[in-house]
Amino acid sequence: MNLQALIIFITVFALVNLLGFFAAHWRSGDLSRLQEWGLAGRRFGTIVSWFLLGGDVYTAYSFIAVPALIFSSGALGFFPVVYLSLVFPLMFLFLPRFWTIARHRGYLTAADFVRERFDSSGLALLVTITGILATLPYIALQMYGIEIVLAQMGVPLETSLFLAFGILAAYTYLSGLRAPALIAFVKDSCIWLVVLITVIYAGLKLGGFANIFAAVHQKALHNPTAFHDLLPQSDYSTYVSLALGSAFALFLYPHTLTGILSTNSRKVIKRNAALLPAYSLLIGLIGLLGYAAIAANIKPSPTYGANSTLPSLISSLFPSWFAGFAFATIAIGALVPAAIMSIATANLFTHNIYRAYLHPNCSEEHEANIAKIASLVAKIGALIFILFFPSKLAINFQLLSNIWIIQTLPAVFLGLYTRWFHRWALIVGLLAGLGIGTWQVVIQNFQSAVYVLSIGNFAIPLYAAISGLLVNLLLCILLTPLLERSGLSAGKDATQPGDFEARPIKPSIPPGLPKTRVRTKSSASR
Repeated sequence: MNLQALIIFITVFALVNLLGFFAAHWRSGDLSRLQEWGLAGRRFGTIVSWFLLGGDVYTAYSFIAVPALIFSSGALGFFPVVYLSLVFPLMFLFLPRFWTIARHRGYLTAADFVRERFDSSGLALLVTITGILATLPYIALQMYGIEIVLAQMGVPLETSLFLAFGILAAYTYLSGLRAPALIAFVKDSCIWLVVLITVIYAGLKLGGFANIFAAVHQKALHNPTAFHDLLPQSDYSTYVSLALGSAFALFLYPHTLTGILSTNSRKVIKRNAALLPAYSLLIGLIGLLGYAAIAANIKPSPTYGANSTLPSLISSLFPSWFAGFAFATIAIGALVPAAIMSIATANLFTHNIYRAYLHPNCSEEHEANIAKIASLVAKIGALIFILFFPSKLAINFQLLSNIWIIQTLPAVFLGLYTRWFHRWALIVGLLAGLGIGTWQVVIQNFQSAVYVLSIGNFAIPLYAAISGLLVNLLLCILLTPLLERSGLSAGKDATQPGDFEARPIKPSIPPGLPKTRVRTKSSASR
């Protein structure tokens, strides 16, 4: 056990997490209301939301999964750099519009919008279940990242994991979304510091990036079937589909939408769509550390394989005190999004299942209490997922989540601009997309999210999220006119054109939704 690294880790980890317990008093509101506990009263401005969304998007996926994929596969592992360049124009296109109608109509989740837009409680329930299901592997990835970091320091895993997530559960329960938002300030600052120092020092220590890329090229020569320093033509479709699938999926997740709905104006979202790409530089630098690990002769861990690439590199290059600080940063970088994810999952369950079907007349305080309990259950579900999900690469957790959540795109994102799709076509398409995407992963024993589609002599490898989405969209397009001709009711759109306007006159609460107060500028000034 590395005692010095462990002491630094515990000190930094404890100090930062203390902020989570003080967060209940930061921009305080009535935490017995779901609007306050789960969305922080929708009051975050540009700076707070930049840190929150940065902490929401850049997770253990960035620090554990991406370097591991680059270390084991080479150039293919850089697809996150492309997808994070594509995702923010999509954010600018869809999310200000979603924020506007959500504020005007009092929505807490995407399922609220779907229910009113397509007059379908069944479709809303399906979107809810898909959102919860897709978030669990993502939470599991954060927990797995913490497990790897702790193991690198020789800490007994059972004790350390229970302690870390006991703290996470406690401050999430007490402070709601304010806890990860406040911690994100410190967490993101530490991440930038650790990444820049590690990249610069690794380059100097390993003889410069020319030597690093030379070592990468040698690995490609010795293992030409599994590792490529330049992307081969056979991987073009894989690379593009992974980038596109990940980009379209990211802001459909409940936790990213929670971050969006916590902002105080659509202008904040547009500003962040312009400012958040700064983090794309960060993911590129982190990816380079996967190559640096090759030059440093890092070997895969017997227990965690290539997933331990970055922690092993830091341990080999840096003194114990810096390693402890870096590991604490990675752990906190996993805790913040895990907290937001569990809150978002709790919002979905409580608002769209518990209140909608089990206890329609529950009070706001009771609803918020159920959400707090549901957030704890989500973490337990993620732990179970880790135990039963057989994967050699941590990135497969996130890729599986994308396969599921992207199937809500026709109902949520396309639904923001058109009501053309029939509600039953959307249901059939979503179920078919889920089935196709999941099947393509299951038959490969969860070891790959890329499936080779073969038609005669033509074969093309595609990310299962894209395959499923194409089937989904095709069914939606083909079935909609058929269902309309059959006379099956398409339901009534409860939204109005004015609900999508940039400056709604006043927020309204749609029929069937709980009467939660929506904070407006006029009420905030009183």
